[in-house]
Amino acid sequence: MAPRIDPVAPSEQSDEQRELLAAVGGDDALNIFATLVRHPGLYRRWLPFGGKLLQGSRLGERDRELIILRVALRCRARYEWAQHVPMAQAAGLSDDEIGRVVAGPDEPGWSAADAALVRAVDELIDDHRISDQTWASLSSRYDDRQLIEVPMLAGHYALLAGALNSFGVEVEHPGQPELGEV
Repeated sequence: MAPRIDPVAPSEQSDEQRELLAAVGGDDALNIFATLVRHPGLYRRWLPFGGKLLQGSRLGERDRELIILRVALRCRARYEWAQHVPMAQAAGLSDDEIGRVVAGPDEPGWSAADAALVRAVDELIDDHRISDQTWASLSSRYDDRQLIEVPMLAGHYALLAGALNSFGVEVEHPGQPELGEV
């Protein structure tokens, strides 16, 4: 599918867009940034929030990536999946674990903690609420700040999935993992 909103090309960038993209790669900025910067005011507010969840999270990198991959899968977000499989691998998720993300929280092999994270994403997407049982499991592992981040992270990536899928944002390179693949 062709993009509905193309990433802004370097030759088309306003001074404001150029300034905003300088922090994320400039002329080599990923398509997500080069597309979203077409709305500079919104982009300027969104980037710190997304950056906090991605790089300043109280959750461990592995847990964060597990949540993001499950959201990407459930929301059929090809772009997010392609971007985050390598990040998940770098954060310590094995290819087998990434494969289990596709199967879901009841797939044998998950630890109870990992199954609770995957289940929390499913509940948030299906019911917009983490169940009492899953919350109790998460509460045994995480402090209040981390518990706040779990649904905020999942919700943020669900928002991105809807936006990027709607805009038709394309993955940067052929050969990036397809949705559900490692």
